[in-house]
Amino acid sequence: MWRRLLLSAAGGLCLWLSFPTLGIWPLAVVGVALISLATCGARARVGFLCGLVGGAACFLPVLHWTGIYVGPLPWIALGVTESIYVAFLGLGIAILQSAAPLPWLPRWVWPASGPRVRPFWVALLWVVQEGVRSSVPFGGFPWARLAWSQSNSPLSHLASIAGAPGLTFVVALLGGVLAALVQRWVPGIVGGRRSDAAAYAPRRSLRALWPALAVVVVVAGSIWYPTPTSGKKLQVVGIQGNVPTIGLEFNAQRRAVLDDHARATAKAAEMVRRGQIPAPDLVVWPENSSDIDPTRNPDAMTEILHAVAEVKAPLIVGAVLDEPAPDVSNTSLLYLPGRGIVARYVKQHPVPFAEYMPYRSFFRHFSSKVDLLTVNFTHGKKTGLFTIPTRSQGNVKVGPVICFEVAYDGLVRAPVEKGAQLLIVQTNNATFGRTAESEQQLAISRIRAIEHGRSVVHVSTVGVSGLITPDGVVHDRSSLFTSKVLSGAMPLRSSLTIADRLGNVPEHLAYALAVASFLLAAIGSRRRRTAVRADTTSPRGRQLV
Repeated sequence: MWRRLLLSAAGGLCLWLSFPTLGIWPLAVVGVALISLATCGARARVGFLCGLVGGAACFLPVLHWTGIYVGPLPWIALGVTESIYVAFLGLGIAILQSAAPLPWLPRWVWPASGPRVRPFWVALLWVVQEGVRSSVPFGGFPWARLAWSQSNSPLSHLASIAGAPGLTFVVALLGGVLAALVQRWVPGIVGGRRSDAAAYAPRRSLRALWPALAVVVVVAGSIWYPTPTSGKKLQVVGIQGNVPTIGLEFNAQRRAVLDDHARATAKAAEMVRRGQIPAPDLVVWPENSSDIDPTRNPDAMTEILHAVAEVKAPLIVGAVLDEPAPDVSNTSLLYLPGRGIVARYVKQHPVPFAEYMPYRSFFRHFSSKVDLLTVNFTHGKKTGLFTIPTRSQGNVKVGPVICFEVAYDGLVRAPVEKGAQLLIVQTNNATFGRTAESEQQLAISRIRAIEHGRSVVHVSTVGVSGLITPDGVVHDRSSLFTSKVLSGAMPLRSSLTIADRLGNVPEHLAYALAVASFLLAAIGSRRRRTAVRADTTSPRGRQLV
């Protein structure tokens, strides 16, 4: 038991270290391998415990930024909640890795009797776990998926084939293969006895090298697989205006935040006049750059219109609107020179416990911090798609995504399916201080760029901001808590990737196969019990008993 728990904890810590800011991406494979070994040959309840320990070792440090200003209780509650999903993953892996053989199925579908690491089923259940965790409760929380750890990895290019679920599957499959190799060459590490070594000796041949060769093929294929970056260029400027105060009180000086972004836009206009940067076709401000409702406050409206006139380009502003009463809206507003607001997008997935408070009276029993949220943000109903008139490229379609929405597969895919040639991610990281949250979110945007073959303008109030080309490379990257004008020519693309065409089919296929795998395990278990009963009732069986 202690060996299993130590392996699980080590696996969870490896997963944590694979995410930014350290971002040691190979450790994601190692983390999956260690958890797979820990659950191999374990009873279901032990597998659950191993998964819980591994999940906690990962999520508590990964999500530490959630409690930076509100105290440890919300952070620990979220970390433990996310760990429960991994606990059920551990339970499922334990069942499948100890399942009885089914001779009427080929070995590559259902390997010989356990306890044995079964890489395909490990990878499949990992995708299912992330899918469920990204959906329930309250719309889920798809942070720290295996796919997000691979933004610096050659495997990242595979996101354009089967999306984030497919990339997670490959990472988990490689982890399962690594675990199978360790189990084969180090018998007895878990799920068996060291005296089993003789049984494995015949397999220490060239046949035993196929998993390693499979790893080489996958990595080589991912490096070779093309990620197109060609296309007409749109000159974009991103404005990171910074905020006067770090933390939850960043918007106590809402006018100062608006002034900072207007001032940085004026700086961009001056840089254009001096020839330091090209004239932009589009300017993007981040989420919360105007927490003063510019549709109701004449001063805010005047300041934004002045910025648009000065930079002489369409401007997308992240604003909070005092509607529909008594709620408010987290909104992207499109301003055109001489016309004002011509389009808007309302955030479809406000963050529970941060932008709206579900079951406030119930959760108040656990923490008074729930009352820090005095109003609720409404849920937008429509996919965002802005049509931007440009001087050189005609009308360009842009898909706005607000903050954590970038982590939700469907919310990012929807504008691409509607024709978006460029994605913008407007975010505000001021409430997370100098933590890893900004880097983690930027990594998600990088995977999204590859997945959809689109340039992504990732702009934060305080950083980290960057202009991301369709190959996931960040250009003109900013630092935390600085003011910066980002400028670059972003490729525009209209073709759909394989991942876009498949949509959510890979995830649904994983759900179906997972159900089938547990049915097969139940059939094998029943078959084994029947065989044991028959053996013990035979004359020879009774004599042995």
